[in-house]
Amino acid sequence: MAAQVAPGERGATRIADRVVAKIAAQAAREALTAVPADGSPPHATVTVRHDVARVRISVDLDYPSDIGGQCGAVRRQVAQRVEALAGMEVPEVVVQVERLHSAHVHAATQGRTR
Repeated sequence: MAAQVAPGERGATRIADRVVAKIAAQAAREALTAVPADGSPPHATVTVRHDVARVRISVDLDYPSDIGGQCGAVRRQVAQRVEALAGMEVPEVVVQVERLHSAHVHAATQGRTR
């Protein structure tokens, strides 16, 4: 009969950085109230070291909107989802607003005909 191996000595599970980045990008989509119609979806880059993930999220937002509030919601949702789904600590989530899309400019250009 084989000897029992302690759970800590059986091996390890490693989750690739790109998988954690996909989790983070999806969490950012969930946190945003609306993604601009002509904007890019959230994009994440992640660095993982010893089960600690540092996340950078790039987002496009509508203007005018509560930019600080939306960025805070993205930070909270990304940290929560990565911790829950990947089991990693997330001490840092940097949200970078790439573009602001004005609803007024978009509506004005929709109304023009040539």
